[in-house]
Amino acid sequence: MEAHASNASTSSAKWSPAPDASDVIKSIHAMLHPRNIVLVGATDKPGNYAERIWNNLIKYKYEGGLFPVNAKRETIWGVTCYKDFASLPEKPDHVLVLVPARFAVQVIRDAAAAGARSATIVTSGFSELQDEESQRLAVELKQAVKETGLAVTGPNCLGNLSAGEKLFTNIDDRIVTMEQGAVAVAGQSGAIVMAIRQALEDRGVGVGYMVTTGNETGLETPDLMAYFAADPSIRVIVVYLEGVRNTKVFREACKAARAAGKPVIALKLGASEGGRAAAMAHTGALAGSIETFDAISTREGVIRVRGLDELIETTECFVHADPPKGNRLAAVSLSGGKRGLLIDAFYSAGLNFAPLSPNASQQLATMLGPGSIVGNPLDAGFAAVVDPSVYMKSIKIMIDDPDTDIVIIDSELPKAPHELRERNLRIVNEMAAEANKPVIYISAMSIGFTEFMKGLRKTLPHVAVLQGLDRAVGAIKSLIEYASLRKEVPDIVSSSKASARAVLEKALKSANGAAALDEVASKKLLKAYGIPISKEEIAQSAAEAARIAKKIGFPVVAKVVSPDILHKSDVGGVVLNLNSAAEVKKAFEDITRRVKKIKGKPKLEGILIAQQVKADLELVVGASLDAEMGPVVLFGTGGVDIELMKDVALAGAPLDADEARQLIHKTKAGVKIKGYRGKPALHEASAVKALVGLSNLMADADGRIASIDVNPFLINSKVGVAVDGLIVLNNAAANKAAAKH
Repeated sequence: MEAHASNASTSSAKWSPAPDASDVIKSIHAMLHPRNIVLVGATDKPGNYAERIWNNLIKYKYEGGLFPVNAKRETIWGVTCYKDFASLPEKPDHVLVLVPARFAVQVIRDAAAAGARSATIVTSGFSELQDEESQRLAVELKQAVKETGLAVTGPNCLGNLSAGEKLFTNIDDRIVTMEQGAVAVAGQSGAIVMAIRQALEDRGVGVGYMVTTGNETGLETPDLMAYFAADPSIRVIVVYLEGVRNTKVFREACKAARAAGKPVIALKLGASEGGRAAAMAHTGALAGSIETFDAISTREGVIRVRGLDELIETTECFVHADPPKGNRLAAVSLSGGKRGLLIDAFYSAGLNFAPLSPNASQQLATMLGPGSIVGNPLDAGFAAVVDPSVYMKSIKIMIDDPDTDIVIIDSELPKAPHELRERNLRIVNEMAAEANKPVIYISAMSIGFTEFMKGLRKTLPHVAVLQGLDRAVGAIKSLIEYASLRKEVPDIVSSSKASARAVLEKALKSANGAAALDEVASKKLLKAYGIPISKEEIAQSAAEAARIAKKIGFPVVAKVVSPDILHKSDVGGVVLNLNSAAEVKKAFEDITRRVKKIKGKPKLEGILIAQQVKADLELVVGASLDAEMGPVVLFGTGGVDIELMKDVALAGAPLDADEARQLIHKTKAGVKIKGYRGKPALHEASAVKALVGLSNLMADADGRIASIDVNPFLINSKVGVAVDGLIVLNNAAANKAAAKH
């Protein structure tokens, strides 16, 4: 028996990237649609990865060329085994690297020289290990991948699936339905990605692509996301992320998916400190705040799920339900108890069942008869006992009602053949196909799918079938929220003026390696970016402080100015409510004396005398540079209660004014700003201006500012001003100082 020869016509009728597609998309297409596959490191030791992958390629009848390579063997697995790339009957295309780590770098270079376009490095022993040799090999491998230009997944991965090509270069020996399904799955953990594929398969949801990316020395998960966004066969993109290495590439991939109307359902490691540590240990990924990930990625169409079960339900929902036109829910049940569970579950998630239209209500009342309760959700159980046709008629009325956007049916698939229930399901499937609105079956509990259920499920493409009430509610809420997003996410760029950018460059240059800008320099920079600042001047003597206070007008505040003191209140460096020149002089002298007693002799640049603003609300506006996602801005309740209240919301930078308002309205502080319980509305425009300015500043700084803290930002009905400001710089000194606080 000879090794399989290529069939050049296998992919001719399939989608191909457009000529102007990126090189990355073209290279991924070559990897997932190769002319042949070469297994380097073929061995027939029982149970080894090479043999398991070979068996899968044979089992699923991959139609391209299949060539094992091992210099020490002439035959293997009953076919010819080749010594090297030069001895192959045709030029290699996709190479599976199964040799020990110390040989992998040379295999990549040799494969590229022989004409290969892509490779999967199954071998481990690189950056996931901490010893010096493994780290050295990781650097060499990265360099080889970069120089050769090969599309590479791995190392330390478990292979891929391209169902349309009958390609399964994976070790998994569970049954795979080799069909071009609407879901694509990619991620760094081979075991988790394989488990997702299997769970979807068990639910009758087809997976068209599965790619395990491992250490991501070459291709990263966002690269695959961009490819799946371009492939018209894919409807839903599912990813497992341990970390985001390249924020720009990730965000561009999210935007491409959003523009294509394809949700990205993400299971992200790092929702806890322990999770972030595990991500670091596993693949060396630099994991950041999960709140920051949500703030930035949600805007661009990413749905983050909290676990694998939630991921499966959400994927099932998006595969079979189009995003609705609104959030008006309707439901039909045959049980009063389950009706109550539906109401509680959706209400707890902030969703409610809408009033039905007068016409639909009248139809239901006429059908159910006198004395019947017509409600939404509808309990049709009693009436259906008398007349079984009531159930299906009720569903049709709900689906046809123009005042409903999503119709929920409290039922599950039958485990075995059942003529009536199967007929009803097919009728509802046809109704859903014509309705142009999601129709979703919900089982209150999870039920294992039998083979009959899987087969039946595939005959119902127009209805979603969800299990577990809480997970189902979460999936439906995600569907509604996704529908409310803009289809295309525009590139929001900094709207700052050239004069502001000039002040930024001067401030960064004059910092001269300092950990932070002092308050005066910080506020000067904030003011340049349009952030309202209180009236203030710096004093070098008690007499000068008194003169400044008289000019500003009492009451005033006195504050220490020092680049070495980040938190002034902690060292007695702030005195409030100064109402006379004598009080100002005393505050100047007291603060100076306290600072001189501090260990380490912090540099004292003067005492700031500032207007004391009467505030109806203390806010915090701030920004930081997230390790994964880049610059992010923060808004919420400020002052001394910031840690206690934890009333804050985050968004990626830069922001426009509309996004700044949306951020404000996510918080309890935003409710107060609008005017709470009869109190006058506060000056929201100043907070919007501050957020836009901060976000522009972070964008223009391009990673050179680690954080900005404006707390408090005082606001009343006429004005909002920053009365404090701290800008920490992103250099070694800044990071060291920030770590202490």
